[in-house]
Amino acid sequence: MRPVHILILLLVLIIVFGASKLPDIARNIGKSAKVLKSELSDLSEDDTNKQVAAGTQNPQLPATPASPAPSQTSGQDPSGQVASGQSDTADPPGNK
Repeated sequence: MRPVHILILLLVLIIVFGASKLPDIARNIGKSAKVLKSELSDLSEDDTNKQVAAGTQNPQLPATPASPAPSQTSGQDPSGQVASGQSDTADPPGNK
């Protein structure tokens, strides 16, 4: 932006809001910026604290699962029920 643009912007602001309101508006903008800045710094501190706490929270837990997933046998669904048409005991191949 050129200095001419800034002067035009200030002139428009004075016309729209009036000279008496401009200091109040600038003060409110400054307070809002200060609050926003403090909230952002609090958020970044909270994130840093969470990362540190997460790294030291449960050091006794292993990084890999303790037991592998159970394997499923053919003819059974995950609930352990026998599929229809199959017996739950193994028949020798020659007895059918």
